[in-house]
Amino acid sequence: MSSQNPKNEISRRKFLQNSTLATAGIYLGILGMPKVFGSVLMDKDAKGIPDIKLNNGLKMPMLGFGTYGLSGEVCQKSVVEAISSGYRLIDTAKVYGNEVEVGKAIKQSGIDRKQLFVTSKLWVDDAGYENAKKGFEETLRKLQVEYLDLYLIHRPRGDVKGSWKAMEELYKAGKIKAIGISNFDPPQLTDLLSYAQVKPAINQIETHAYFQQTNDYKVLKQHNVQMQAWAPFAEGRNGLFTNETLTQIAKKHGKTTAQVSLRWHYQRGIVAIPRSSQKAHILENLNVFDFKLDDADMKAIEKLDLNKTQFPEWS
Repeated sequence: MSSQNPKNEISRRKFLQNSTLATAGIYLGILGMPKVFGSVLMDKDAKGIPDIKLNNGLKMPMLGFGTYGLSGEVCQKSVVEAISSGYRLIDTAKVYGNEVEVGKAIKQSGIDRKQLFVTSKLWVDDAGYENAKKGFEETLRKLQVEYLDLYLIHRPRGDVKGSWKAMEELYKAGKIKAIGISNFDPPQLTDLLSYAQVKPAINQIETHAYFQQTNDYKVLKQHNVQMQAWAPFAEGRNGLFTNETLTQIAKKHGKTTAQVSLRWHYQRGIVAIPRSSQKAHILENLNVFDFKLDDADMKAIEKLDLNKTQFPEWS
């Protein structure tokens, strides 16, 4: 799951930058390298988006494009727009119901498959050793790709051990370049590590200013498992785009609250996957590497933590 609901995007853009300037700003340089889980590597081909080196050595962009909530022609068009704008990490999942459209967009983009980092996720219905392998092959067919860069167990439900064994075999066979998990809490991660032959590279969890996941952050760093944020804007819930603290910080830097939110994730070393169906917002979300939040900014945002999910329906 990731990013914002289109209904919230009107309030989001009070300080929307000109699209051309937003793109050009990416080339001004990346400031303030984050305190990351792995090593940060520069990738000039992806318009200034740095890579993070995962615990198995694989390079992954620190900013990607999420597709939760996108469907049909809107999804395909948005993914094509994202790739042409410079995104190289594309995140989808079986349960999103848009793997076919994402696959068509990848083909339509004309970008060499090797330049893209494609993520999908195993849904609960496909849990277990045999089912996981079948679910994975179905995902490959829908995406029209021969391998995935990252495959995640979407939720810790059902036969997780069987699913992980299947994913480990697919990983060792070269069908997946990295395997990971999503929505696992620290005890569930600890349980998986007790039998895993391959350590998960990623844990994709709800993370934003209102739910900063401080304990999970520490545990994941301790185990060298990269933290990735779905819903980095909390989908605009609880007035995130108009939050007074974020608004003031945005004015200070000549940015938007969305850009401040993404910059905050970056400086914490967290990979974020924002989503939008609007070209101006897709470009805006890329323009977060030419400024730096100072200590006062980071401390102010830290105080916004409510330490509770903004998506109780997903708990």
